[in-house]
Amino acid sequence: MNFYNKMERKLGKYAIKNLTLIIVICYAIGYAIRYIVPEFQLYLTLDVYRILHGQVWRIITWVLIPPYESNIFFALIMILFYYSIGTVLEKTWGTFQYNLYIFSGLIFTIIGAFLSYLYSYIRFGGISVSVISATLSLVVTTYYVNMSIFLAYACTFPDNMVLFMFIIPVKVKYLGFLYGGYIIYELVHGMMSLGTYGFIFPFVIGSSLLNFLVFFVTTRKFVIKRIVGTKTQRTYRFNTRHAKNNQKKDNGTFTMPRQDKTRHKCAVCGRTEKDGDNLVFRYCSKCDGNFEYCQDHLYTHIHMTKH
Repeated sequence: MNFYNKMERKLGKYAIKNLTLIIVICYAIGYAIRYIVPEFQLYLTLDVYRILHGQVWRIITWVLIPPYESNIFFALIMILFYYSIGTVLEKTWGTFQYNLYIFSGLIFTIIGAFLSYLYSYIRFGGISVSVISATLSLVVTTYYVNMSIFLAYACTFPDNMVLFMFIIPVKVKYLGFLYGGYIIYELVHGMMSLGTYGFIFPFVIGSSLLNFLVFFVTTRKFVIKRIVGTKTQRTYRFNTRHAKNNQKKDNGTFTMPRQDKTRHKCAVCGRTEKDGDNLVFRYCSKCDGNFEYCQDHLYTHIHMTKH
């Protein structure tokens, strides 16, 4: 995590807060265009051939192309669902790391589209490349970026429960496995259905999900510590409440359980210097009060304010 901490110290001030809300607004605009003036979408897609011929705005406007959904009701449910899990991830990871995850997914998708165009040009020549680029632009949406958000949520909170099909309670990690299998199915089916142009799907899917692979390969220890820290905090609170209730039953008063004194304690996870020799604690200058955090939460916690 040292690499990410260094990046956050240098670039953290540029991170966009409530990025999930901005994504939801883009989706809302995209769905409005799709249902009101659907032909206008053709001027927004990530068509590399047209980008190279002057229509450079497509590098940005393709994010307005939402995942395909014919039923507006299910589209609304999808937007609310991704808003909820995206907001949780931003609060858990911190604004900067969540920004880094989302924008890297978008950038990797753009790079994948250009690499696919280059491969098409080398293999088929300049005559067919415009047709291939147009076909590719219809496939490149934010769908797989959304999938990467859900997979990130499933890895961060594997035991959280959600209602599958609005009825069946199931742990998120099992839906993550289901999504992973469905991605493989879409990859194989897409390659077979497009025949000669089937190479498009490995570029699209692989590049869109590359942020998930990179982020969790390089930060898996952070995710584990975050989950363990959250559980430790919940256990500490539960034990405190339990002891308080027992004391009240005995004599109507409550005395905190006697504990060994410590010099440092993280305000998020409750860990002290006795929980590990490698733990480092620092005070946050942006919090109102003397709040101390371990190295895992110093740059990812929510700042405490008096208001």
